[in-house]
Amino acid sequence: MPIYSLAVRLAMLLPLSLACHHAVRSVDDGLGLPMLVRDIHQKLVIIASATTDSARVLTAIQVGPADMSQDRTIHTPQATGGEETMKDSTASQARAPKNNADLRFWLEDMSWYHRYSLDEMSATTGLAPRRIEQALRRLKLNASSRPHRSPGLPLTVLPYPGGRHPRIGFLEGAVNPQRDTKISVFAPWDEESYAVVDLPEAIWSNLGLIYLAHTHVPTIWSAHAIELVKREWERRTDGSWAGTRTLPNGVEFGANVIPETDGVKMEIWLKNHSAEMLSDLRVQNCVLLKGMRGFTAQTNDNKRFESPFVACHSEDGRRWIITAWERCSHAWGNAQCPCLHSDPKFPDCGRGRTARLRGWLSFYEGTDIEGEIHRLKDMLHLAE
Repeated sequence: MPIYSLAVRLAMLLPLSLACHHAVRSVDDGLGLPMLVRDIHQKLVIIASATTDSARVLTAIQVGPADMSQDRTIHTPQATGGEETMKDSTASQARAPKNNADLRFWLEDMSWYHRYSLDEMSATTGLAPRRIEQALRRLKLNASSRPHRSPGLPLTVLPYPGGRHPRIGFLEGAVNPQRDTKISVFAPWDEESYAVVDLPEAIWSNLGLIYLAHTHVPTIWSAHAIELVKREWERRTDGSWAGTRTLPNGVEFGANVIPETDGVKMEIWLKNHSAEMLSDLRVQNCVLLKGMRGFTAQTNDNKRFESPFVACHSEDGRRWIITAWERCSHAWGNAQCPCLHSDPKFPDCGRGRTARLRGWLSFYEGTDIEGEIHRLKDMLHLAE
């Protein structure tokens, strides 16, 4: 069939795709959407995208030119659910160190800061526990050699190593969590406590779910067996961290995390190099509390939602963790994980354009949480 004829026929699917999209929006704002409606919507968007540029066909039959993106690997679909998957939801995330410097970095990250066991380090690196133990001795990485943050210095922020699930509950909603977008912010009052920020956890658009940092509901890529390559955070000379990713359709996004003495500045950006106008760009940025001592109660009774600010207090009520994002469209928390969300929404992003969002995370000790949130409002000036 000539390509123009195929394009005309596929274009007829667009109204149905849009109808499915509006049905999705009317049912739920989160990830727990009806599978049938979402699946139909995503498949139609992928197929119909062939009408816009015959050289960028993204279907299960044909994928565009090899240079279309650095982030595309075709693979045989694998099972993403079931008993075997749920027995070890982090098993497929092992990443072997690239060299000795990489090995040292991750062993320091895991042993000094995240306090991983040998088994957890093995799950993270794919190396045998015996080899890890030998490397720890050779590199003299132990509790006595661990550096300590001095008062007045920026908060400790490090990539989350993976190998240990960052949630306590609702694990079936995050199988094979990817460390690519996860970064740990350590509490100033307890060097063993940390929150894991998933930046981003998910990005929705008019095309469907274009990114998800674990396996749960299908993205427009996983629905067609397109697997994204693994990425790592990059440390800059000023102590900040940056992560970037380019999707198969040319959309690029990334995050910047800048530690300060009283909190962490965050930014997420998106560049549209695709052939499509992007709209309805909803982002989920998750702050996971499993690693925060005193904050792990699986309830929302310890949380305060005052959009764009979301805060959680410790068991004794004397300490708080606070997060906020500009253009927040949904302030909420998942009691089972447990986690905090101040989920923002990008403005519509045309071809060749870039959109940016600013966020914040900080810690507070005291009882005047209203005063602290008011102070942060005046300091941050987050756009609504």
